Amino acid sequence: MANFTGVLLTTDASGAALAARQGLVVVIVDLIDFSTTMEAALDAGAAAVWGCAPDTARPPVEVNPYRTAALAARQALDVSDGRLILVAEPRLGSEEQRRRTMPTVLRAIADSGARVECVLPNLGAETARLVDFQGRVVLGVTSTGGVAYDAAVTAGAPAVLTGTVARTLHHKGLQPARNSARRAVDAARQHRCGIAVVAASANSQEDILAARLIMQEILVLIR
Repeated sequence: MANFTGVLLTTDASGAALAARQGLVVVIVDLIDFSTTMEAALDAGAAAVWGCAPDTARPPVEVNPYRTAALAARQALDVSDGRLILVAEPRLGSEEQRRRTMPTVLRAIADSGARVECVLPNLGAETARLVDFQGRVVLGVTSTGGVAYDAAVTAGAPAVLTGTVARTLHHKGLQPARNSARRAVDAARQHRCGIAVVAASANSQEDILAARLIMQEILVLIR
């Protein structure tokens, strides 16, 4: 891999931001449920996935949900008639409750001229069964994975991706981790840089173990 500078494992929004400032491709792993939801959306035909922070988030690093949501909205205007599917919490609440967590995101989307098609619960793979994701841009506004993704975008990462080891609509076993690893390696080759795999929460053993497995799959691909 030309100019490849290695792969590292880190945690939290602060680790995502630091990796972004170092010019690395950042892979966010929030197994339960942000990154699994985003990977399932891609599996269901989504054109692209993004993440950003809800208004209640107070991470120790800078996030900019207005700008991140505007970038997602701009892509939606290009590829999906300006329609975005949003994913948020609470999982068991109403759409109106989920909308109340993200006034900044909703303002950015409205200002861009795009529109929100629906606001779905953050349920992992099951979210992909709720509506047709084909060709849509998906934005996850969540308090862990979404925050880490937003921090990486705000800090200037050349690319921010998601990754999971959980089963999605059409993939199980090691395939979800291998799919995540392949996209990360492809992005690193495109940008001629290294990769940081970010467990979205240092307090989540699920995130850390999943991030390690994806990192191992990346190392297999680059050897």
